[in-house]
Amino acid sequence: MSPFEFILLLLASFRLAHLVVFDQIMAPLRRPFHDIITETLPDGTVATYLEVRGSGIRKFIGELIACYWCTGIWTAAVLYFGFIYFPFIFFPIVMILAIAGCGSIIEAIVQRVIQSS
Repeated sequence: MSPFEFILLLLASFRLAHLVVFDQIMAPLRRPFHDIITETLPDGTVATYLEVRGSGIRKFIGELIACYWCTGIWTAAVLYFGFIYFPFIFFPIVMILAIAGCGSIIEAIVQRVIQSS
C-alpha cells in the first residue's frame, strides 16, 4: 500500500466513523439503539447524554455506534478490506469520504480560528 492510499484510507475512516457516530443525517439509524436523555442540573445548565437501549445484539450495536473509537476500528476494517479486494467499488467511496474528511478538518480549523479572534 502506498503512503497516498494509506492517507486516503485514514481520512475516509475518520469521516465514516464520524458520520456513523455523530452526524445528524445518521440519527434515524441510531435511534433504535439509543435514547437521548436531557437533564437540567442544579446550576441551571442543561446536560444531554446518550443511553444505550435494549440487551443482546441491540445493546451490542448500540454500544458499538456510541463509541467513536469502536466504530473507527470497524469502519477502518471495512474500508481497508473493501479497498484491497474490491477496489473498483471502494476506491470512489474511499476517495469521496477522504475528501469530505479533509473538508471536515479544514472546517474545524477555520471555526477555531474564528472563535479565537
